[in-house]
Amino acid sequence: MTKINENFLKLPGNYLFAEIARRVSAYSAEHPDKKLIRLGIGDVTRPLVPAITEAMHRAVDEMGRAETFRGYGPEQGYEFLRKCIVEKDYRPLGVELSPDEVFVSDGAKSDCGNIGDIFAADNIVAVCDPVYTVYVDTNVMAGRAGEYVDGRWTKLLYMPCTEDNHFTPMPPMERADLIYLCFPNNPTGATATREQLRIWVQYALKNESVILYDAAYKSYISQEDIPRSIYEIEGAKECAIEFCSFSKTAGFTGTRCAYTVVPKALRRGEAQLNALWNRRQTTKFNGVPYVVQRGAEAAYSEEGKRQLREVIAYYMNNARVIREGLAAAGLTVYGGVNAPYIWAKIPGGGSSWDFFDLLLKEANVVTTPGAGFGPSGEGYIRLTAFGDAMATREAVERIEAFLKK
Repeated sequence: MTKINENFLKLPGNYLFAEIARRVSAYSAEHPDKKLIRLGIGDVTRPLVPAITEAMHRAVDEMGRAETFRGYGPEQGYEFLRKCIVEKDYRPLGVELSPDEVFVSDGAKSDCGNIGDIFAADNIVAVCDPVYTVYVDTNVMAGRAGEYVDGRWTKLLYMPCTEDNHFTPMPPMERADLIYLCFPNNPTGATATREQLRIWVQYALKNESVILYDAAYKSYISQEDIPRSIYEIEGAKECAIEFCSFSKTAGFTGTRCAYTVVPKALRRGEAQLNALWNRRQTTKFNGVPYVVQRGAEAAYSEEGKRQLREVIAYYMNNARVIREGLAAAGLTVYGGVNAPYIWAKIPGGGSSWDFFDLLLKEANVVTTPGAGFGPSGEGYIRLTAFGDAMATREAVERIEAFLKK
């Protein structure tokens, strides 16, 4: 009989956002007259900016002519985009990379999950708590998580992110082999200072660990003293892999384009991780479409950058509306300054799924329950700033009215 990967059977229930979708669909089916406002899943709502769509139209025309048609492209990404990333994303930060240290992909989510392919199953994995669920679930699938007992995986090393440590943990006393960090953070909206990241880099170098650094929301940083890349920290090229995305920066959630940086200086034993990741990608991935990569390239043009700053400002104004509105209603709120997420404390404590259901049924607003991000997320909800501005304001007014009942 064919055997299956039994680690999949250990996963509890649905993926977080699939469970949210199930509950929302069930409520909508029972109450078709109710107008729901969705501030739950972090999906963008503003269209692609003109600089990007114009570049994609030109690329589509190229694909329609024999003399400019392209078939299979390089699995690592076209050099024109990788050069752009090196010159426009990293050089202004004082970070020198070569294009062959950049790998273009179809999403940071994919890469955060797939990176585990190049690491052994018996590595000790450390995750922030609360945490983006993909980091945990993909390690469960790979057999690194152990058993699920009382809401925790027995082999994962949890690093609580709480009000007491401003949702930014210090390195654990124990040794970890793989460390997932995300700043600006999803779900809490917290950031890490240079000194905090320096401590992590020193820990990783000392323990020969690898930091898996998710910088998908770096374009939302507004404070100048907050690092945009972990490679701004000395020594990080020898211990860190960085994941970045065009999804929230340029509205590519439905278009799919991202990139991962694996420095050549990063080695463990005799293995160069850049070469291993290259081998994995050339074997399992055929590259991002040419048309999409031309659109991503346009995000770095002067016009593209100007247009995207306006879009980011639009979303961050939504974040301000949510943050200020919920605070005025008496909630304790975090985030929404350097990140498009607001992390709100449930009044009086209680179950975050219960509060999610209350807001759905009483205010007709969809949020994300904090417990879905891990044990330390209990007692909180996450709200996203990626909605329509008028709908966002209405959603906050509905929540305020509900809380005042």
